[in-house]
Order: sequence, then C-alpha cells, then structure tokens
Amino acid sequence: MSFDRAIKIAPSILSADFANFGQEIRAIEAQGADWVHVDVMDGHFVPNLTFGPPAVKAFRPHVKTVMDVHLMISAVDAYIDAYADAGADVLTAHIEAGPHIHRTLQAIRAAGMKAGVALNPGTPSEAVAHLLDLTDVVCVMTVNPGFGGQKFIDMTGKVRALRTMIGDRPVHIEIDGGVDPTTAPLLAAAGADVLVAGSAVFRGGSVDNPGVYGDNIQAIRAAAEGARNAA
Repeated sequence: MSFDRAIKIAPSILSADFANFGQEIRAIEAQGADWVHVDVMDGHFVPNLTFGPPAVKAFRPHVKTVMDVHLMISAVDAYIDAYADAGADVLTAHIEAGPHIHRTLQAIRAAGMKAGVALNPGTPSEAVAHLLDLTDVVCVMTVNPGFGGQKFIDMTGKVRALRTMIGDRPVHIEIDGGVDPTTAPLLAAAGADVLVAGSAVFRGGSVDNPGVYGDNIQAIRAAAEGARNAA
C-alpha cells in the first residue's frame, strides 16, 4: 500500500446489499473504487451493530484494492489481532474509544496494518497533535458515528487545521459521513484525500446495474478533483 495524495473514493459497504457482499465489493472495485470501507459497530460505542472479525474475513477474498476497517467499538485493543487475522489493510480506532490511543496505534502497526485514528465531530484536531508520527490515516467524522445516510456536518475548518499540522508526513486525511458531489469539493479543497461514501455511491445501482456505481463514484471524484485543482 503505497502513499500518495491523489483523491481516493472509499465506498462504505454498510450501504451495500447485505445479501450480496461479495458481488457488491467486486462491482464497486470494477467501477473505480480505490478502497473498500468497512464500518464495524458494537452497539455500545455507537447505537448500531454491524460486522465482526468473521464477516471481515469473509469480505477479504473479494477485496483486491485496500480494505479499510473503521472500528466504532470500545474497547479496541483486545480485537486488534482478530482484525489483522481477518485481513484488514487499514485499521482505524476512535480517539474517544479508550484512554490509551497512543498504545492502540502502536499495537495496530505492530500487527502489520496501517493505523488510523478517527475524530468525532466534537473532538478538536489538536487531539491528534502528538499521534501523527504513529498514524497513517486521520479520519474526520462529518456525522456522529453510528448510522449511514446522515446529514453532513461541516468540518472543513478541522480538515484545514489537520492538513497544516500534518505537513509533509505521509498521513492521509479521510472523511466519513455525508460525502457526495456537493460536499466532496469543500473537503478536497480543505486538504482531504480519502472520501468515504455510502449511499452516495450505492444509490440507484445494483450488482445487475453496476454502471450506476461507476457514475456515482466518478461524480464524487470529479467534483473533488476539480475543487482541489482550483484551490
């Protein structure tokens, strides 16, 4: 997994057809997805329950790009090895999920994965200032975590602050929540390079009509790239 700051679209399979995950993953990758985003929720840290390590392991053979696993769970550390064994390329933990995020990031990297740290809307960018040298991805939540399809919360000021703070470190800024062709330009111009999109990618398409996924991905990418080039 090499590093570059090109815009990457990471469809969230939380919005896919749950009865067809393998086909859905293959379809979005064929239609231009750069990463595949997997939202893990525990019904405790967030008010929803989704996938565990066995499901992520089942997804792995279908993912040919990057499997980006976002843990919305607490606590995290006891499950790091299970998600490494399941095949996660990137494992992201919330800074709010436990008292020892520095140790968590160390453990994620020690398990052979790229380490991500996520910030809820109420958590300031300064919270990661002393974590950046252990971090490969900073995920800025632009909704409160727990459900797909929520209304976008404008965090462009936080993204700009992070872009300045990161400097020339090889750290991605990822956005999760409410990304679509309208919001993507704001985020890309502010410095984001990985855009997670669920309903905005899957809306209107299916494994029998996957071209819609491609159109949706391209619309988000074009809007983001246009704004970045104009910035």
